[in-house]
Amino acid sequence: MGSPTGFQEIERKERGYLPVEERKQNYREFAIPLTDESVSKQGARCIDCGIPYCHFGCPVDNIIPDWNDLVYRDDWKTAIEVLHSTNNFPEFTGRVCPAPCEEACTLNLHDAPVTIKTIEYSIIEKAWQNRWIEPMIPIRRTEKRVAVVGSGPAGLAAAQQLARAGHHVKVFEKNAKIGGLLRYGIPDFKLAKDAIDRRLSQMQAEGVEFRVNSHIGVNIPVERLVEDYDAVVLAAGCEQPRDLPVPGRDLDGVHFAMPYLTQQNRRIGGESLGLDRDILATGKHVVVIGGGDTGADCVGTANRQGAASVTQLELLPMPPEVPDKLLTWPNWPTKLRTSTSHDEGCERRWAVSTTEFIGADGKLTGLNGVGVDWKQVDGHWEMTNVAGSEFELKADLVLLAMGFVSPVHEGLVQELAVAVDQRGNIDADTDDYATSVPGVFAAGDMRRGQSLVVWAIKEGRQCARAVDQFLMGHSDLPR
Repeated sequence: MGSPTGFQEIERKERGYLPVEERKQNYREFAIPLTDESVSKQGARCIDCGIPYCHFGCPVDNIIPDWNDLVYRDDWKTAIEVLHSTNNFPEFTGRVCPAPCEEACTLNLHDAPVTIKTIEYSIIEKAWQNRWIEPMIPIRRTEKRVAVVGSGPAGLAAAQQLARAGHHVKVFEKNAKIGGLLRYGIPDFKLAKDAIDRRLSQMQAEGVEFRVNSHIGVNIPVERLVEDYDAVVLAAGCEQPRDLPVPGRDLDGVHFAMPYLTQQNRRIGGESLGLDRDILATGKHVVVIGGGDTGADCVGTANRQGAASVTQLELLPMPPEVPDKLLTWPNWPTKLRTSTSHDEGCERRWAVSTTEFIGADGKLTGLNGVGVDWKQVDGHWEMTNVAGSEFELKADLVLLAMGFVSPVHEGLVQELAVAVDQRGNIDADTDDYATSVPGVFAAGDMRRGQSLVVWAIKEGRQCARAVDQFLMGHSDLPR
């Protein structure tokens, strides 16, 4: 697999980035791709490790060693065929996936895993450039009609697979453009929206019909879906944000992260902001509460908008920079992760809790917080305030990026009367993805809760097979 001695002779090399001051001037992608020759050398580093633990780490079951070897041997066209056999949208995962495959790579035991994500990105971009990606139009059509609610990665993956099985598929999206989280939640500097648009053109040629400004349970009755379609796939995401109910929460200047990110994406996309309040970080002292990917996206966006300062607060303690591989590998480790957005300017504070938002004349001026200590008690972790650690931060804008607790229940979920689990997600398993309502299925974050794009694609594909099996009694779609 690859060159037998490649991992000994070739150093790991990742994509580079434009200088911080240059990339902060716009919202364009700033990764600098490797040359074909460099990518081929990186593919040569993949070793014949016996058990490819990268498979263990990859949610979509990418056949990673095979396409690493194909790139090493300069057979890019076959590489994209192998890559597409498990992943409908490698242009998305090649940009925004955190690469659990690399954490599971055998070479990661020496902190130098194969650059799997970079190779994946290079394969799909080369395929688009050479026009190797064409619509896969089914030989025959069935008479079955499927409605997909939501056009994020789970909905798009399910729709594409079902269209290729010959079904008539219609995707309903509440926003003005297709893409869901991909278009409205992820900043353009991480995922350029033309990467979505070119894939949508392929899907339309395959027979997928898209309906925008179609909010099921709001301007389209839920009953119409159940009555007019043979099957319904719920893939509307997990959009109910976790709130922070402390004094001063209602002050002008405290906002959830997603409306903030969505507004900026709409500005770039030339869309109207509608009746939403304009949320901008320009000239403001910004505090982002929450240390995950959404919080990092807020940091990068605030810096591009010209924030006076950006501070990110995290409730949990700072994780180790280097995990103990003998304890964590090949599992996903808890470790300090510094994104490109953090490199652009951000003070990060760990193990702190916000106790109060403060302001004047109804407007936010700052926040009060306290340091916290975590201790394990009777098998679970408990948090206590650290005496004397109280602090105050100046803040004109606070962005709550503490994750999402469940799908939004008002409208679609309540009117459909579909069962939910203890966390409030749609209750369905990963065997048949069926909900409590006959003919209705659920996939992605709406079913599993807040998760990764790569998991959404996986669930969309598996759900499509389950729907095809339900409609036809059998399915040739891959699981």
